[in-house]
Amino acid sequence: MNTINPFMKSGILFAAFRRSLFAFFACGVLASGVLRAADQAPLPFVSPIFGDAMVLQRGKPNTLWGWTKPGAEVRVTVGDHTARSVAQQDGRWSVAIEPPPVGGPYTIVIDGPQRVELRDVLVGDVWLCGGQSNMEMALVDARNGNDEVKAADHPQIRFFIVRPQIAYAPASTVQGSWKVCSPETAAQRWGGLSAVGYFFARRLRQDVDVPIGLVQDAVGGTPAESWTSAEALRPLKDFDQNLDELARLRANHAPEYGNFVTHWYDEYDPGQKDNAWAQPGFDETDWKPVTVPGGFRELGVPETPAVVYFRRTIELPDPLPAGMAMIRLGVVERMDTAFINGRQVGASSWVENPRVYRIPEGTLKPGPNQITIRVLKTKPDGGFMSKPEDLKLVLGDKTEIPLAGAWKAKLAVDARPPHPLPVGYENWPVMPAVLYNGMIAPIAPLALTGALWYQGEANASHAQQYRTLLPAMIADWRRSFGQGDFPFYIVSLAAFMQHKDTPPETDGWAELRGAQDFVAHSVPNSGLAVAIDVGNADNIHPVDKKEVGERLALIALAKHYGKKVPYSGPRLASVERLPNALRLTFTHTDGGLIVKGEQPEEFALCGEDRVWHRAHGKIVDDTVVVSSSEVLNPVAVRYAWQSNPKATLFNGAGLPAIPFETEVGR
Repeated sequence: MNTINPFMKSGILFAAFRRSLFAFFACGVLASGVLRAADQAPLPFVSPIFGDAMVLQRGKPNTLWGWTKPGAEVRVTVGDHTARSVAQQDGRWSVAIEPPPVGGPYTIVIDGPQRVELRDVLVGDVWLCGGQSNMEMALVDARNGNDEVKAADHPQIRFFIVRPQIAYAPASTVQGSWKVCSPETAAQRWGGLSAVGYFFARRLRQDVDVPIGLVQDAVGGTPAESWTSAEALRPLKDFDQNLDELARLRANHAPEYGNFVTHWYDEYDPGQKDNAWAQPGFDETDWKPVTVPGGFRELGVPETPAVVYFRRTIELPDPLPAGMAMIRLGVVERMDTAFINGRQVGASSWVENPRVYRIPEGTLKPGPNQITIRVLKTKPDGGFMSKPEDLKLVLGDKTEIPLAGAWKAKLAVDARPPHPLPVGYENWPVMPAVLYNGMIAPIAPLALTGALWYQGEANASHAQQYRTLLPAMIADWRRSFGQGDFPFYIVSLAAFMQHKDTPPETDGWAELRGAQDFVAHSVPNSGLAVAIDVGNADNIHPVDKKEVGERLALIALAKHYGKKVPYSGPRLASVERLPNALRLTFTHTDGGLIVKGEQPEEFALCGEDRVWHRAHGKIVDDTVVVSSSEVLNPVAVRYAWQSNPKATLFNGAGLPAIPFETEVGR
């Protein structure tokens, strides 16, 4: 399941993101790092979410749990408090206990058929950090990351990284351990401490004198529906087909891949079983000679969907050059899976991204090496789409071995209609509910303060749907943890892709931001951290995570901790008609409206024809008057309504205005 994570099935293309994450997923980190719940060890006496160096939530009962003999009594003691429980018929015990005063360290003693002591436990506030790769992005990869890591000596900040886990039914446990924030523990790159989480916690520590615990629950490239239970998704009706397929696979005890395409291969691809067609020594006497790029016409499937295996043997020098080797296959439509000497080294369904797979150490050998490429194509011009010179194997010393030319190939699946095609082509965890089951359900009802959510890229092609999906997910999490409407703070998507000088008619990225704003201001006890000014046109992972984390902290400080601090940028409050113009008023203008640049930009107006035109903005008495010579009777106005707008409007506290689109009078 080595993958690159895309965010959309169609629409916006994220080439820069693919380049930035390519090395991570292609070299197999995700493949080896994602657990399947079915592979879990026997249930432990104490759930792994509890451990040494953890943070207990202050101010409310903390539920601890685990498993033992049915009917056995379990006692939990921390500070001056003791609570008891009797294990149920399934062996699960659960104890709710009041925490001792803020601070510590304390020792939690859990006694029964076994005895466990959890040491160096603090009492403070616990925040759940959820989402996809921008929440995952490690501190070391943020701006000035090395310096930030060196200064990350904060023993009152603790963190638990939930190891990615797929489950087709709610899992019982997760894997991970609590760590004390230090330069050593914060230095890990892949799977390390979230930069956003760290900066959030550090700011809270400055303003609220309590220990902070972070539970990091994020997987790159994953949509919100994967983090939502089936029970919460069913009423939406949008995911019924996928949920039905998930239920069918579960009933058939299928492997828990978390995606649909791998199950499709299992069902229809004869070469998938034990990767037989990719193994060295496999009998290929009935395979046909073909030329790559190309090869489908020789097999009789030039225009129609098909799965084809390509095999070739290359000779490598002895000794092999030291250093990292890579295989480059160019752009492939629709999905490829690459094997070397029987070992999978990469796979991608991200059509527009040139494949560049790191070859794990020990895969190549001196002498003959067998390469197998499986290609699932869906279009007449599908398959290998790059120039011949783009296909090559690059050794550690940069020696290039051309791969274009003579191969052998065999048709595995003739998928022309009426043969079914996969429900989806993504080959990473995108199925509905599978990450809720694997990574949220097993840690509930952990006592916590609230949740941070940095996600949306994977849902950007379905912004309207997100307006109901995200509230359903929030309600689902709140129900699961059983602690009321705890705070839920959302990061608005940062700027990304190339700026458009002409206002676009539609823009999925902007519409997703609008959905995030709608949810943050319609769901109780929610908030929005705007990141429109810290994006990067060429990288979907902006390095300015300090601003994002601190803006989340400002929301928490104001809305949860009761601090008198500005926490939002200007938010549109009303629109007033003027002759040939509109006057905009705002809330959250702390310190007044501020322009960064020569004048307010990124405003657009349209008339009854619904054609958008660039407009001029002017600050007048703490309002903005917007006009355009091309729109004499404007009926709607936009600000920063594109994927990568120029953020020019701020308040005196330095917080950017929330992008908006509205009709006059709304």
